[in-house]
Amino acid sequence: MSAELEAERTRLRETLGPYGLWRRGPDATAEFAAEADRLGFGSIWVGGSPPADLAGVEALLAATERIVVATGIVNIWTADATAIADSWARLEERYPGRFILGVGPGHPERVEQAARPYGPLVEYLDVLETRGVPPHRIALAALGDRVLALAGERTLGAHPYFVPPLHTAHARSVLGPSPLLLPEARVTLESDAARAREVLRPGMTMYFPLQNYRRNLLRLGYAEEWLSVENDAAIDEIATWGDAAAVRAGLDAHLEAGADHVLAQLVVPEGADPLAELRRLAQALDLASGG
Repeated sequence: MSAELEAERTRLRETLGPYGLWRRGPDATAEFAAEADRLGFGSIWVGGSPPADLAGVEALLAATERIVVATGIVNIWTADATAIADSWARLEERYPGRFILGVGPGHPERVEQAARPYGPLVEYLDVLETRGVPPHRIALAALGDRVLALAGERTLGAHPYFVPPLHTAHARSVLGPSPLLLPEARVTLESDAARAREVLRPGMTMYFPLQNYRRNLLRLGYAEEWLSVENDAAIDEIATWGDAAAVRAGLDAHLEAGADHVLAQLVVPEGADPLAELRRLAQALDLASGG
């Protein structure tokens, strides 16, 4: 392990704080990022497989002053590694230390080769390294033990998605104490159980059948028949909802399980103002500017 990698892990633990955000690409607007920056969130991760030019990421960096912006994740099958390295260099020059390149293989259902992602992931990291992207500026999407170990060996750490706190605890046991662990956790500030699940269910529907997420949950010991978006208990295990105290407790469960920085995917009820909901979340988490 290089001293530079270890130093950057230490720096980010100190500067990111416990809470960040995960936002699907089209919803990660400059206005949303600027408000997240003002409110005191440590990072915002842009999902939806951003294209290799990273123009959307650059727009968020330009609209903010402090917050770390990351990709959650760049898809190795759709974003050429050489082009990504060039984009990283541009962003690092313009916004030094504020961009983390999250990379991963996406879903096996989308790309045939993704069923066996380990070799291509290693090759992708090799290209990035050759093109000058240092390990301390990269995070790796990781669920299973082999890729978790790769994340710990070759990058800042792991960015698991669609996972309960039980996975966070397991991931920490695989990674050891040094690598960063940055799980996504979807949340909605809705106290009525039926209404909360109604808000959460549409965005979770596609993930239960996908092989990588399903296998991951089965490995953790959840029963096959339990893994359904129609199962309220499954929604409650993977997502968190409720009043301010309940939402904070749900996110803190990941921190208590070993996460360094938990990424709240804020699910906004139809018709609600995303910025108003973001402010409510910041207040629930007792961020410095959340009031």
